[in-house]
Amino acid sequence: MESEEQKPSGTAKDPAAIEKLRQLTRKLCSNDITTARLAAFNLSWMQEDGLAILTNILLGDFSRTTKKAAAYGLRSMKGRMKKPATEILEQGLKNRDRTTRAACIKALAIMKGEAVPKSNSGKKIHPQGNRRKQRTPIKEIKDSSPKDANKIPTDQNSKSIP
Repeated sequence: MESEEQKPSGTAKDPAAIEKLRQLTRKLCSNDITTARLAAFNLSWMQEDGLAILTNILLGDFSRTTKKAAAYGLRSMKGRMKKPATEILEQGLKNRDRTTRAACIKALAIMKGEAVPKSNSGKKIHPQGNRRKQRTPIKEIKDSSPKDANKIPTDQNSKSIP
């Protein structure tokens, strides 16, 4: 016997799930990168729905923070969703938007385990580069004459206090 209560299919969701997806999408579009990344991570656990939302954000017209968070969510996908998420990140490499391309390049590099150097955007570049000046090592100065500082004072050498 089949139970009368069936689980909803992919398109028929209960109102609580739909509201949760809306709430996470709003948080993903936040200017605060921490909030956006947390929302993207939570969406990465929501299988097809999370993949669809993260894809629309990454390939759509959104802020840099939101796109970086969406790329984080896509690279955080696990299990059977990892392959489609990787394909979407590779598709983002062909996008005309340089923010999308940069986010996809970094996410794919991290997924492959490559070291990603930090960009110098916004930093002043010095003509000599960012090399530190070579410092000379500190050396001890050896004194050739022995000092009496290491001697323990005796009663004859010490002054008596009245």
